[in-house]
Amino acid sequence: MFLTMDDFDFKGKRVALRVDINSPMDVNSYTILDDTRIRACKDTIEELSGEGAKVVILAHQSRPGKKDFTPLYPHAKKLSEILGRDVEYVDDLFGSHALNTIERMEDGDIVILENVRFYSEEVLKDWNTWNDSFPKKQGKTIMIKKLYPYFDYFINDAFAAAHRAQPSLVGLAYYMPAIAGRIMEKEIKVLSKTLEDPDKPSIFILGGAKADDSIEVIKNVLKNNSADKVLTTGIVANIFLIAKGYDLGPNRDTIADMGYLDLIEVARNLLDTYGDRIEVPVDVALNVNGERKEVKLDIGERITYSIYDIGSETVEHYDGIIKEARTIVANGPAGVFENKNFLKGTAEILKSMVRSRAFTVIGGGHLSAAASIVGVADRIDHISTGGGACIQFLAGKKLPVIEILKKSYREYVAR
Repeated sequence: MFLTMDDFDFKGKRVALRVDINSPMDVNSYTILDDTRIRACKDTIEELSGEGAKVVILAHQSRPGKKDFTPLYPHAKKLSEILGRDVEYVDDLFGSHALNTIERMEDGDIVILENVRFYSEEVLKDWNTWNDSFPKKQGKTIMIKKLYPYFDYFINDAFAAAHRAQPSLVGLAYYMPAIAGRIMEKEIKVLSKTLEDPDKPSIFILGGAKADDSIEVIKNVLKNNSADKVLTTGIVANIFLIAKGYDLGPNRDTIADMGYLDLIEVARNLLDTYGDRIEVPVDVALNVNGERKEVKLDIGERITYSIYDIGSETVEHYDGIIKEARTIVANGPAGVFENKNFLKGTAEILKSMVRSRAFTVIGGGHLSAAASIVGVADRIDHISTGGGACIQFLAGKKLPVIEILKKSYREYVAR
């Protein structure tokens, strides 16, 4: 259980709203290239402002050392365009300029403060892992101690950063109720249903390059019977194919270079435990001098080129499983979809998903980009705003921000 915006009256109240509007940037012109995350915040901000709240937005862009580690004035400009009204950018976080601006705000005003990661305490690495002492620890940072007296409520809508435990994400909860914004509320409810009460049959389609995260999801959803079947693609599939005894030649070297060799034994154990609930490709598409060449997989034959996609027979086989599903959760592309010669597997799986009668969920990241390329993004029931946060949630991990929301509910309601 957690607090939502329905539980409070925000009229005349100062609200600290933490969002994740971290966006692809053209660093030469300070132009936002993809405003998806900014648009996602629209409903929460409009609702708060419309109720007469004084909305102060806390957000980050990139991290120190990256080229796109920029101030937030492009985000304020874009947000103003999306909302059709002025959003004041303050090039300060907790100094006198920021605090005086907050004090002067009138009901319905919207202000965005400077990139929270410009402040060193926001990015200390030892605060990326959760434990119960963090809210108090984060609450004692200079940033939070300066800001908290100016606010009545803390609303967290930054699901994409929910796997972090940094001051701006959890510190204010030490002093006031932590409330889920509309993005956060929807993400938790949708993803929880896919794990706890999915319509059956339920399938998970897991691919992409982040095989360690995907295999943690496979463990969780099979152990808890959240998934009736798991369909593997991408590097994830290659690991399971090696575990089954296929000689993938140079693709094993790629897995070694990625630091994933130890996952082969993990995959072997999962296959031993769950058997035919884990599906692997029956054919693959190789990159042969830039061209697509599909080959049938055979235990006795060695693959001598890099695997860039699943093959047509696998697409057909997976389509048959997808057709019968009532819940589908997909994360990670089936291949190197950025290359048009190897888009087919990813594209056909996405098309199968939207043709099905299932409730469909995409776990953000590259697969959501592929859905836009294929032209089916608007036909997916739920596209998560968080890549890393989503996959950790599906893996059954504790996400600091969500743990704080639960803790706040216990403190302010359950008692």
